[in-house]
Amino acid sequence: MTYDFCILGGGIVGLATARAILAERPGASLLLLEKEDRLGRHQTGHNSGVIHSGIYYAPGSLKAQLCREGAARTKEFCAGHGIPFETRGKLIVATREEELPRLDALFERSKENRIETERLGADEIRAREPSITGLGAIWVPAAAIVSYSAVLEALAAELRRAGAEIRFGTQPRAIRETGAHVEIDTGGETVTAARLVACTGLQSDRVARMAGLKIAHRIVPFRGEYYRLGPRCSSIVSAMIYPVPEPGLPFLGVHLTPMIDGSVTVGPNAMLGFAREGYPKWSLDFKDMAETFSFPGFWKSIAQNLRPGLDEIGNSVFRRRYLEACRRYCPSLELADLTPMDCGIRAQAVMADGAMQHDFLFGQTGRMLHVLNAPSPAATSALPIGDMIAQKLFAASA
Repeated sequence: MTYDFCILGGGIVGLATARAILAERPGASLLLLEKEDRLGRHQTGHNSGVIHSGIYYAPGSLKAQLCREGAARTKEFCAGHGIPFETRGKLIVATREEELPRLDALFERSKENRIETERLGADEIRAREPSITGLGAIWVPAAAIVSYSAVLEALAAELRRAGAEIRFGTQPRAIRETGAHVEIDTGGETVTAARLVACTGLQSDRVARMAGLKIAHRIVPFRGEYYRLGPRCSSIVSAMIYPVPEPGLPFLGVHLTPMIDGSVTVGPNAMLGFAREGYPKWSLDFKDMAETFSFPGFWKSIAQNLRPGLDEIGNSVFRRRYLEACRRYCPSLELADLTPMDCGIRAQAVMADGAMQHDFLFGQTGRMLHVLNAPSPAATSALPIGDMIAQKLFAASA
């Protein structure tokens, strides 16, 4: 048969897109292909579980709008499907004098983004979170925590009820677009669809090139290395605790996060990865390394971000150095409190000029739409992102 729609990728953006398509075209035939044996094996399944508020993003930007809408819709979706979430709030803490002007600018940005916030002084930080110290902070009460794996399973159940087919252990070996349809060769069979949407995250640039798109960027993997705090620290904080982000970088810094399972994690750093899907420390994939190191934009990016890059290497290699980054705002932490846990790997689009892409990036043809970069916080924003992708797809076929 020829499907009306084929989605590549079983992460939260892929499933949210499938949901949006079927909401617009009820009764359409839709096939979702996932190369792993379960959903959310990569970025979604290694997510920190935070429902972000959108405080960081430029006022009026697509990211700010999608995050604010996505946070509200994620909470609404969870409430409607019996998925536990907790609105714990977030403290963004300045621990050095030079961070205070950036904190003030972020506070002003929160007002422009219409996000409820409160500016706190040192005593107010300690009153709200006794284990945390800082010179000043922003309190963001709407930030919440959830299991995005649970959200993913609820989305999958909705899709199946709507008639969608989800197929595991299946990935494209070749993609050919004709005037009437798209053919996806999976090695064992050829799937035919009138429209294709690729939401393939860490493999998105390869899938796009496989489909014949000309792209000027590469996906560079960045490992987010986390620690789980031991039982002594299970109630060390109530809210999420974030540092003031470094300007110009798409990473939010090492933070303390209460998880929905009752544990507390600290992390992540942002360490260059040598394997796109290699989660154990020091994983190597020579194909991935060759693609990264042969891309001139990578070396330009390294030159532009040398100092923070060296800091991240130091934090990865030396656990005590990582601890000191945490103790800037949580001085009671000890080395024995840091228990290694699974890392996450972020798909970071790096452009030919070395710039890290902070915004959405799409590639589109007559019958295909490829999501080439879905920046953080894609999990929080997944439902409106899915709507946006579906609208772009339908507009192209109109």
